Amino acid sequence: MASILTSFKDDALIALDTLADRASGLVNPSVRLGVTGLSRAGKTVFISSVVHNLLNGGRLPLFEPVRSGRVSKIRLEPQPDDAVPRFQYEEHIAALVRDRTWPDSTRAISQLRITLDYESASGWNRMFSPGRLSIDIVDYPGEWLLDLPLLSQDFRQFSESTVQRARSGSRGSLSGDWLALASSIGAATAADEGDARRLATSFTAYLKACKEDDRSLSTLPPGRFLMPGDLEGSPALTFSPLPDLPEGRPPKGSLWSMMERRYEAYKTHVVTPFFREHFARLDRQIVLIDALQAINRGPEALLDLEQALADVLACFRPGTNSWLSSFLTRRIDRVLIAATKADHLHHESHDRLERIAARLVSRAAERIGMSGAGLDVMALASVRATREATVNHDGHALPVIVGTPIAGERINGEIFDGEKKTAIFPGDLPENPDVLLKDTNHPLPELNFVRFRPPHLEETRGGLKLSVPHIRLDRAMQFLLGDRLA
Repeated sequence: MASILTSFKDDALIALDTLADRASGLVNPSVRLGVTGLSRAGKTVFISSVVHNLLNGGRLPLFEPVRSGRVSKIRLEPQPDDAVPRFQYEEHIAALVRDRTWPDSTRAISQLRITLDYESASGWNRMFSPGRLSIDIVDYPGEWLLDLPLLSQDFRQFSESTVQRARSGSRGSLSGDWLALASSIGAATAADEGDARRLATSFTAYLKACKEDDRSLSTLPPGRFLMPGDLEGSPALTFSPLPDLPEGRPPKGSLWSMMERRYEAYKTHVVTPFFREHFARLDRQIVLIDALQAINRGPEALLDLEQALADVLACFRPGTNSWLSSFLTRRIDRVLIAATKADHLHHESHDRLERIAARLVSRAAERIGMSGAGLDVMALASVRATREATVNHDGHALPVIVGTPIAGERINGEIFDGEKKTAIFPGDLPENPDVLLKDTNHPLPELNFVRFRPPHLEETRGGLKLSVPHIRLDRAMQFLLGDRLA
């Protein structure tokens, strides 16, 4: 993938960065863990919960280094990259634990280093390893990851694929204003800044409409159009795909020529630096997805999530590092796709959620010809906001989940105030995932997913709050990090 996405100069810079990282790692071993998520999947919550459970002795029975007692000390340390903002762990965990509110999602890249002192399980390793591993957690928006395939597309390819999607399914009703505007202006018309701004604004409005909760679509590049940051208003973000481009090259001085130039600037000044400076330096990666939200919205949202996963998996360079090649280039040798918010279901449906996510991933991997080596799928809840119970309904025991719905959530006409607890039967996911992926009139199961507040944490006699509860967070940590602490 690197040879397709980057130039020789970029590859050389990546090799130099990797060599510097490896040299540093001989003194202070480290692993760079990328954390990203698609459409409100909870990456900020995931990172906060991982760190909180490590620092506060959380229940992590499937994370072998902690369970076996081989980890002796865990601490936060200054991150190695001074130019990257620090992940504000303290603020995020205060929101979760003290205020019982979900922290704001980060809209830019950030980083946090947590270091573990441990005793290797291998006598040989104990002779040569310093018994210390720094985990550099790199948090970045999923929209940035979905931009990477743009590096292998020219403006015509980008326009054709974007317009084709925009004309299909429910996107057709959302993209009408933008496509009509683009057609009325015409690609061959003289370049005009006012036209460029109107097109960029209309295109951005279309992308935002696709992302709204009532649609929950996932494949929405270019990602910075949805989170421009300090690039807002710059020429690199003032462009739009153009429909029905004629054959040949754009006329000199035309709107088409302007849009093509700005698209290439976006790739050069936005996408390539992210790839070279951050993504290409990762060792491990977790991608969080909100499959439940897509299930709620029906087959179109699920199929769009599958397409997004295919685009995501295409970004990873499969395979493991040899001893020599690891000093010159990095490969992300373990990728975890995690379906979050498993606590919104009774545990009887957790395996079904995992099978649905696995089916989406396997179909996406087949689409791009990727093998399953180093790839895993699981269902988890970074923070468990509910508990399970059983209620009697018409003489039958009904499995339910109990929690505090967020203020404004509506259930059967009742609007909740954010304080009252309630028991909810969320419904059962189908045993066969393919039922959800068929765009037919087949009746789907009735599912009742609502948003809950974070749980109230009990305190010890010494006033110390217990660690954040979770579902399978330890299993995820074992897959991503266990071998590096062996």
